[in-house]
Amino acid sequence: MDPAVTQHHSRQVRHPLVFRRLQVREVIDLTPHMRRIVVGGPELEGFRSGAPDDHIKVFFPNPEGEYVTPTPGPDGPVFPEGKTPSPARDYTPRHYDPAAGTLAIDFVIHGDGPASNWAEQARAGDAFAFGGPRGSFVAADDFDHYVMVGDETALPAIARWLEEMPAGRKASVLIEIPEEADRQQLTTRADVSITWLPRNGADAATSQLLEEALAGVAPEGDTFWWIACESARARRMRVSLTGQRNVPKDWIRATGYWKHTS
Repeated sequence: MDPAVTQHHSRQVRHPLVFRRLQVREVIDLTPHMRRIVVGGPELEGFRSGAPDDHIKVFFPNPEGEYVTPTPGPDGPVFPEGKTPSPARDYTPRHYDPAAGTLAIDFVIHGDGPASNWAEQARAGDAFAFGGPRGSFVAADDFDHYVMVGDETALPAIARWLEEMPAGRKASVLIEIPEEADRQQLTTRADVSITWLPRNGADAATSQLLEEALAGVAPEGDTFWWIACESARARRMRVSLTGQRNVPKDWIRATGYWKHTS
C-alpha cells in the first residue's frame, strides 16, 4: 500500500498534571530482574493513563531520607525552597485497578541507583510519591501490523500493550532480557509472535540482539514500529527503518528508556 495515500492518525492526548502521595500495598518478585510494586491510597482516585507506553515520574527519598516533591506551577513543577529535591525516574503505569484503588509499577532490578535500590528494599507500608502521566501517545488502530521492540525496561509497556490489544490485531514482538529466567507469561487476545532474546551476560548498552532480530522482521502491509531501549540503540534502529526500509517517520515511535553513560 502506498504510504502517501494511507490514513493512520496517531495522536497525543494531554492530561492535567497531578502529584500523588500513596503507600506500598504489596511487593511481588516477577523474575530475577523484575519486581512489581503495588501502591494505593485515597490520592489515587481519578488517576488516568490512556496508552500502554505512558510514563509517570516516580520520586524517591532524597539524601536526608525525605520525599521532597513539586507542585504544579505556571511554568512547570515547583519544588519547595531550602530542601533537596527528591530524585525521580520515569516508569510505566503497568496496571491500574480503580475498583481496588491500586496501581502496579514494574521495576527493573539492575544494581546501584535510586530507583533500583529503593525497589529492592521496598516493603508494604512504605511511602510512595509520583506525578503524571502528563500525556498519552495513542497509536492509530488501523495499521495492518504492529512491531514492538524493547529491552527489559520496555517489558512493562509491551506487556500492557499486548493485554489491551483486541482480537484480530497482528503483532510481532522482540524482547531482550538479561537471562532466560527473565521471561514473563504475557497474555493477549491478538495474533502475536513473541521472540525472547536473553543477553546471558552481554552488556545491555552494546548488545546487538534486538538489531539483528529486527533485520529479520518483514511484516506485510502498513506497519507501526514501536522501539524502546537504550537511547543510542533506539535511535540507530529508527534511522535504519527510515533510511534502509523507507518506513514513514510517522509510523515509528522510538524512545530511549535509558541512556548509557561511560
